[in-house]
Amino acid sequence: MTSPEPQSRPTHKPRPWVDLLVSIIIPSVILMKLSGDEYLGSVLALVIGLAFPLGWGLFELIRYRKYNFIAVLGVISVGLTGGIGLLELDAGWLAIKEAAVPAVIGIAVLVSTRTRYPLVKTLLYNPTVLDVEKIQAVLKERGSEAEFEERLLKASYFFSLTFLFSSVMNFVLARWIVTSASGSQAFNEELGRMTLVSYPVIAIPSMIMMIAIFFYLWRSIRRLTGYTLEEVMAPHLAAQHESKSTETTSNRHDP
Repeated sequence: MTSPEPQSRPTHKPRPWVDLLVSIIIPSVILMKLSGDEYLGSVLALVIGLAFPLGWGLFELIRYRKYNFIAVLGVISVGLTGGIGLLELDAGWLAIKEAAVPAVIGIAVLVSTRTRYPLVKTLLYNPTVLDVEKIQAVLKERGSEAEFEERLLKASYFFSLTFLFSSVMNFVLARWIVTSASGSQAFNEELGRMTLVSYPVIAIPSMIMMIAIFFYLWRSIRRLTGYTLEEVMAPHLAAQHESKSTETTSNRHDP
C-alpha cells in the first residue's frame, strides 16, 4: 500500500489590495475611530487593530512557507509596536523601532553582498521573475559575467539606500505624529494616523525606487545580452504575457 503523496505547497500570488486593506486601512480605522472608552477602549483597540497585520503576516508565513528574513522582520515589527503600546513605554521607543526595522534590512542587504546569495538576487534577479539560466548563458558566451556582477553590486547598493530612506522617514514621521503617552487613546489615534500617512509618504516612493532599480537591472541585461524584456521574462510569466496578448488580439477581431 503506497503512502499518499504530500500535498503540493500553494503558490503565493501577490494581493496588493488585500495587503493594503488588512495591513494599513483596517488597523488605521480601528485605532483612530474606535479607541475611545465608548467603543473598544485604548488597550482593546490596540490589540484588535494590530491583530490584523500580525495575523495576516503569520498566515502568509505559515500557508506559503515564506520564511524569508524580511517577512519575519515585518511580523516582529508589528509585535514590537503592540508591546510598546501595551507596556506603556515612552513613545520615543516607537520612533526608534520604526527606524530600526528598515535599517536592519538595509544593513542585511549590504552584508549579503559579501555572501553567495545577495538579497537583490533573491528579490529581483531570480527564476520567478527572469529567465536566469538564459541570461547567464549569454553572459558567459560574451564574457560579460564580471561586468554584470558589478552592476548587480551597484543595484544592491541602490536597494540598500531605499531602506535607508524608509528608516529616516519612519523616524521623522513617528516623532512628528506620535507624541502622546503610549497606552492612551491619543496614542492609538496617532499610531493609526501614522500608519495611514506612511503609505503615501514612504511606501509609494520606496516602490518607485524599487521599480527604478529593476529598470536599471533590465537595462544592464539588455545592453550585455541584447535581449528585450519579453525575451528574458521567466517562462511562466512569458506564457501568461503571450496568453493575454493572444486573447486581446482575438477579442479585437471578434465581430
